[in-house]
Amino acid sequence: MKVKALINSIVLAWGWRRCAIALVAGALSALAMAPLNLWPILFLTFPILVWLIDGAGMGRFGGLAAAAATGWSFGFGYFVAGLYWLGFAFLVDAPTFGWLMPFAVIGLPAVLSLYTACGALLARLLWTRGPSRLLALAASLTVSEWLRGHLFTGFPWNTFGYALAAPLPLAQIASVIGIWGLTFLVVLICATPATLTDDPAETRRAWLPAIVGLIVLAALGGYGAHRLLRSPTRFVDGVHLRVMQPNLQQDMRFNYAAKQEVMNRYIALSSRAADPHSEGLRGVTHLVWPESAFPFFLTREADALAQITTLLPQGTILITGAVRLADPDHAAQSGVYNSIYVIDHNGSIPAIYDKVHLVPFGEYLPFQKTLDRLGLEVLTEQRGGFLSGDRHRLVAIPGAPNALPLICYEIIFPGEISSSGGRPGWIVNVTNDGWFGISTGPYQHLQQARVTAIEEGLPVVRAANTGISAVIDPFGRIINSLPLGAEGVFDAPLPRAIAAPPYTQFGDAPVTLMVVIALILAARRRARMKVMKI
Repeated sequence: MKVKALINSIVLAWGWRRCAIALVAGALSALAMAPLNLWPILFLTFPILVWLIDGAGMGRFGGLAAAAATGWSFGFGYFVAGLYWLGFAFLVDAPTFGWLMPFAVIGLPAVLSLYTACGALLARLLWTRGPSRLLALAASLTVSEWLRGHLFTGFPWNTFGYALAAPLPLAQIASVIGIWGLTFLVVLICATPATLTDDPAETRRAWLPAIVGLIVLAALGGYGAHRLLRSPTRFVDGVHLRVMQPNLQQDMRFNYAAKQEVMNRYIALSSRAADPHSEGLRGVTHLVWPESAFPFFLTREADALAQITTLLPQGTILITGAVRLADPDHAAQSGVYNSIYVIDHNGSIPAIYDKVHLVPFGEYLPFQKTLDRLGLEVLTEQRGGFLSGDRHRLVAIPGAPNALPLICYEIIFPGEISSSGGRPGWIVNVTNDGWFGISTGPYQHLQQARVTAIEEGLPVVRAANTGISAVIDPFGRIINSLPLGAEGVFDAPLPRAIAAPPYTQFGDAPVTLMVVIALILAARRRARMKVMKI
C-alpha cells in the first residue's frame, strides 16, 4: 500500500514538484552510462516518466504542455548529470573561456532537453491506459533521440541505447538494429514495471509486460553470449600495432615553444617497448599517435619529420593526428584542417584524411560572422576555426588492410560511417579527450566506440592523448588498452574484420520498421479508446 501511495503521489504531482521528480529521475538515469554502467536503474526511472505522463492528462490542452514540461525536466536532469564534463574544456584556458562554462554545463543540456520534451509530447498524443502507452513512449523517444543525433550537425552522445553497451552480450544486438534499435528496446523494456500498478479493472494481466520484457532481455543476452562464444577474435597476419598515449597537458599541446619537449616525449614513449624482451620498434609494423599530436604544422617542420624518419625502422608506418595547412604556400591566408597523416620510414606521406564532422564551438563557430563580432572564438583558439574535409573515405595503409580514419567523436555517427564508400578492414580513431580531464566523458567515448565496432563488424584502433586508448575487436572486446590519465604504450595485433553484419547492410531500416509498427499500434489503441468513450 505504501508503494501504491507513493506512485499515486508521483502521478498526481503538479507544478514544480512534477518537474523536480522528472529532473531527479533523469539525473539518476545518467548512472546507466559509462563508467558506472548501472543500467538496471532505468527500471526505476522510466516507469517514473510513464507515471508522470499519466498524470499530465489532468492539464490543459490534453496534457500536452504538462507532458512536454515533464520530458524537458527529465532530459535536463539526464544531460546535466551525463554531460557535466563538457565544462572542463572551458577551464583549459580559464581567463579566456571560463565565463562560457555555465553555458556549456547548463545551456547545452537545456537545448538538448527540447528533444526529450518533443518525445514526451508525441507520446502523450498517442497515450492510452495499459501497455500500449509503453509502445508510444519507446517509439516517440527513439524518434526524438534520432533527431538529436542528426539535426544541426547532430549530437547522439549518451543516447539511451548505450545503457546496454556495458553488458557485452546485450550489446551484440547492435550488429542487427544499431544504436537506435537499442534505444527503442531500452525504453520499452525498462518502462514495463510501470504497468504493474495499473488498475486491474482496466488492464488485465498487468504483470505480463514486465515478464515479456525480462524474457526479451534474457533472449538478447543469450543471443549475444552465443555470438561471442562462437566468434573468437581472429587477427590479421603480419600486422603488429603499437599505440602511444602521451598524456600531455592541453597547454603543452598548443604551445609552439614546447615543440621539442613534445617530440622528445613522443620519441621516447614510442621507443619504449611494451614487452621488456623487445627492443624499440623492432617488429612493430604500425605506430599510432593521437589527434592533433603536434603544437605546430608537421610538414613545415623539417627537423620534426627528420626525427620521425629516424624513429621508424624500415617497413614501419606512423599514423598520427596533426593540423594541416590547406595552402602551405600562403600560410597567413590559409585555412587549417584537423587531419590524420600516414607516414612511412622515408618521411613520405602516402595518405591524408581531413576531419569531416567538426565539433561546434570546439572547431568551428556556428553563425561565425555574428559570433566573431561578439568576440567569440573556438576552444582550440584556431582563428577562423577549422575547415571541414569533403567526405569520409578509406585510406590505403601500407602493410595493412584499408582503414577508415575517424577523428574524435566522428566515430559515434553510424550513418556517416556506413556511407564511406567501400568496406574497410579496420577503423583508426585518433582523439584528444584531454579537454575533459579525469571525468566520465572519456569512458563514455570509449563505450560508444565499442558499440560502433559491433555495429560495423570492424576492429577499432583508438589512440587518445590522455586515454582511454584501446584496440577493440569487431564484437566490442578490448584486446589491450591504457587507462585514463596514464602515459605509456601498448602493443597489440590487429583484429580481423568480420563479414558485414545486418546493421551495416540494412542501416536503420529495421528500427524504422519497429518504430512505425509501434506508432501504428499505439495510434489504433488511442483511436479505439476514443470510440469507446463516444
